[in-house]
Amino acid sequence: MPKLWTSLGTKSGNAPHAVSDEDPPRMLTRLSIRNVVLIDALDLEWGAGLSVLTGETGAGKSILLDALGLALGLRAEAGLLRKGTEQASATAVFNVPADHAARALAVENGLEVDPREELLLRRVLGDDGRTRAFVNDQPVSIGLLKRIGELLVEIHGQFETQRLLDPAGHRDLLDAYAGHDDLLADVAALHNKWRSLRASLSAAEEAAQLAAENEDHLRYAVGELRALDPQPGEESALAEKRKILQHSEQISTAMREAVDALAGDDGAEVRLSQALTALERVQDKAGGLLDHSVGALSRAVSEAADATGFLERAGEDLNVDPEALEAAEARLFALRALARKYNTEVDRLADVMAKLVRDLEGLESGSANLARLRRETKDALVNFAQKAEALRNSRTKAAGKLDKAMAKELAPLKLGTAHFVTNLEALDEDKWAQHGMDRVAFAVATNPGAAAGPLNKIASGGELARFMLALKVVLAEADPVPVLVFDEVDAGIGGAVAAAVGERLARLGESVQVCVVTHSPQVAARGRQHLNVRKAVDAKTAKTEVVTLTDDARREEIARMLSGEEVTGEARAAADSLLKGNAA
Repeated sequence: MPKLWTSLGTKSGNAPHAVSDEDPPRMLTRLSIRNVVLIDALDLEWGAGLSVLTGETGAGKSILLDALGLALGLRAEAGLLRKGTEQASATAVFNVPADHAARALAVENGLEVDPREELLLRRVLGDDGRTRAFVNDQPVSIGLLKRIGELLVEIHGQFETQRLLDPAGHRDLLDAYAGHDDLLADVAALHNKWRSLRASLSAAEEAAQLAAENEDHLRYAVGELRALDPQPGEESALAEKRKILQHSEQISTAMREAVDALAGDDGAEVRLSQALTALERVQDKAGGLLDHSVGALSRAVSEAADATGFLERAGEDLNVDPEALEAAEARLFALRALARKYNTEVDRLADVMAKLVRDLEGLESGSANLARLRRETKDALVNFAQKAEALRNSRTKAAGKLDKAMAKELAPLKLGTAHFVTNLEALDEDKWAQHGMDRVAFAVATNPGAAAGPLNKIASGGELARFMLALKVVLAEADPVPVLVFDEVDAGIGGAVAAAVGERLARLGESVQVCVVTHSPQVAARGRQHLNVRKAVDAKTAKTEVVTLTDDARREEIARMLSGEEVTGEARAAADSLLKGNAA
C-alpha cells in the first residue's frame, strides 16, 4: 500500500527528538507543512540518498519546495497562505553531526542546541504578510535562519542564482576538492606572522620618523634638564631656605638678644644658678619641702644652658650673605620655570629628564631595531610567498583535474560542446590574505570558440541546471552542504540524456541527500524514495497530497510518465525495464 502523507494521521508537535546512532547522518528527516496554498497539514518523512517527486503539472510539487524554502528563511510571499486561514508554517528537521557548521553558527548566536538532538528550523507566516523564525523553538532573526539554512540545504531551480554561481565561494570549493588543508594552514600561519611583523615595522617606522623630526628639540631638552639636574624634594627645601635667608638679619638680632638674656653677666643662667645654690644650702634641713623646687631649678639651669648652646650653633649656621639668597631664589625660580615649560611639577622634572633620555637613547638605537624588523618582515614575506606559491601550484593541479572531471560529466548531459575552466588569477600584494595570493573563478563557454564567462551566463535554465548537477557530482565530497534539491533539472531532455541525469543524481545521492522534482521516467526510476504529488479535488476544496510509492504503485506512476494518461502494457513493460535496470 502506498503511504499517504496528509492531514490524516499527521504527527503532532514539532519538538526535536534525540538523534540515535542508527539515524543516517547529515540529512533532512522531516518536513512539516501547515496551511500552505493547497496543503492544510502535511508531515513528510525524508529518506537518505535520492528522493524523486513526480506528479501532474499543477499538482503542487512546487508548493513543497516553496514550503521548504519558507522553513529555510527564503523569501516568503503572502500568497503562500492557504485561503481562509490566519497563518501558515513550515518546519524542517535535520539530523546533522554535532560538529556541523550549522550547529556551530546557532551556538555562536546564543542559541541552546543540544548536540544529541535534531536541528529544527521553523517559519510562521501570518495573514499580515509578516513572518517569525525559530531554531529549536527559540526565536531568531530571518537573517540567521537563512544563514543556518544555507549550510543545510541548497536548492537548484532553473533560473535561480545558486551558491555555486557566486565566485566568492569558488576558491574554497577548489581547496576542498584539492584536499590540501595542511598547505592552507601553513599559508594562513605565515600570512599572520608577516602581517604582524609588518604592523610592528610600520609602527616602528612611524615612531622613528616622529623622533627624527624632534631630534634637535629632544637633544636640547635633555641638555637643558641635565644642566639643571633637578632632584626630587628640592623645591620644598629651597623654598624653606629662601624663607630663612629673607629674614636672616631679624633672626640674627633676636638670637643675640636671647643669648644676652640667657648668658649675660646678669642673665637668666646666672640668676637661676644663684637661686638653685641658695636652695641647695638648706635643702637637707627642709625635710623634703624644697625637693621639687630644687629639681625644677636644676632642670631649668640645664635647659637654659642647652638653649644658649643651640643659639650659638644656630648663629654659626645662619647665613646672612645676600648672594646666598640670590642663589637660592635663582635656582628655585629656574626649577619652577622649567616645570611650567614641560607641563609638570618640579618634583617630577627628574622623571621627565629620564624619559627624554630614554627617547634619545631609543632614537640612537632605533636604526638597529628598524633594520632588524625590516629583515624579519622581508624574511616573513619570502616564506609566505614561497608557501603561497606552493598552494597556487596545488590549486593549479587541482583545477586541471577538476576541468577534466567536468568534461567527462558534461558530454553525457548533452553539454558536450560546453567547455568548463577553472581560472586562477594572481592577486595584487595588497589583497594577499590568509587564503594565499589567488582569486579563483569557475567559467564556462557553451559553444566552441566562444570565450569562457561566468557560470550564470549559460544560455538557458535547463543547461544551467544540468551544469550545476555535473559540478555538484564532481564536487560532492568537497561541498559540505548535506541536502541538495533540484527543481526540474531534466527539463527539455529525454532518452539517453535523461538517463545520464538520473545516473548522476543517484551517484550524487551516495554522498549527500538529494531531492529532485522530475517529469522524466528515467530519473524517477533512479529514486531510492519515490514521492507522488497529487491534487485531491471535491465539491468544496482542493488539497495537495503526497504519496510514498512502492512496488506496483511506483511501476504504474513511471508507466504513466512514459505513456501519458492511458497507461499501456508496453509502458508498464518499459517501466519494469527501467526499474530492473536501475536495481541491477
